[in-house]
Amino acid sequence: MKRLMLAVGACALVAAAVAAWAGAGLEPAATTTATPAAAEAEPTAAEARRRRIRLPALPRDIRTRRHFRVGVKCDVPPFGYIDIRQRNAGFDVDIARQFARFAFRRPNAVRFECAPTPARELLLTSGRVDLVISTFTYTADRDTRIDFSRAYYQATGRLLVRNNSPIRRLSDIRGRTVATTSGSIYDRWVRRCFPTTNLQVFDSFTNARLAFDQGRADTLMWDDTGVFGIAERDPSVRLTPDRFLAAPYAIGIRQGNRALKRWTDAALNAMRRRDMFMPILRRHVPSPNLSFYARSILRPRHNFNYVPGGDPTARCS
Repeated sequence: MKRLMLAVGACALVAAAVAAWAGAGLEPAATTTATPAAAEAEPTAAEARRRRIRLPALPRDIRTRRHFRVGVKCDVPPFGYIDIRQRNAGFDVDIARQFARFAFRRPNAVRFECAPTPARELLLTSGRVDLVISTFTYTADRDTRIDFSRAYYQATGRLLVRNNSPIRRLSDIRGRTVATTSGSIYDRWVRRCFPTTNLQVFDSFTNARLAFDQGRADTLMWDDTGVFGIAERDPSVRLTPDRFLAAPYAIGIRQGNRALKRWTDAALNAMRRRDMFMPILRRHVPSPNLSFYARSILRPRHNFNYVPGGDPTARCS
């Protein structure tokens, strides 16, 4: 539990990342207590009947409680962050709000907890949250401890470097200092595939980025969802062309909770059929960057999933 509290406490260090994202022109997003009028407009009774989606039954404890408890990132815009009003916002956050609409017809029927990378599994196994929607990549190893929904976003690994960096490609990280988050897919993969690399792992994306910004690391290795926006906003840094470690995001669920997995998969499939991920993305991504993220979401004519039993870290190439 001490480890969980330390990890969750790291979420307070998000001001710099969110300020930079807001500076790019992104409008503050919907939160538990206040949401944009257009996003929250209630449909008429006739519209509600037409839009009604039949989903499997939720577990009894969630039905009785009448709200979800969801772990989300608090320092990784545009997926999960704390906005300028100190409220949870982001793509993953709004997926949780849509789940609340499906289940309880109220987008604010959800309580959020910061879920930095090292704390995600523990939040589920300890029963503190029902779901973790927190840039969570499926791996076969994680699947032995928790369950996953179907995939809903196709991420990939990237390297963020300074413009004058000698790192031009992935193979150049040998002998260099790499910053990433502990418990991430990059943590284990770099240790196994690049043993001569000086790997520095941190309890949050904010702290890994801080090490890179302060010159304590030669590169920041993370999902493209986190580093792409930094490269777009900061002219002093760039991404190398390499794309590595296909990292499909899925929703974490406590192992053995089959009813909740059935409901979650059905909800994600309904969102895909009705093209509901795209409007959420538009609320959180500046227009110039929209096409980059849009190619990786579920849409009526774009479907994908991870390979059950597969592991993106199993190979070094």
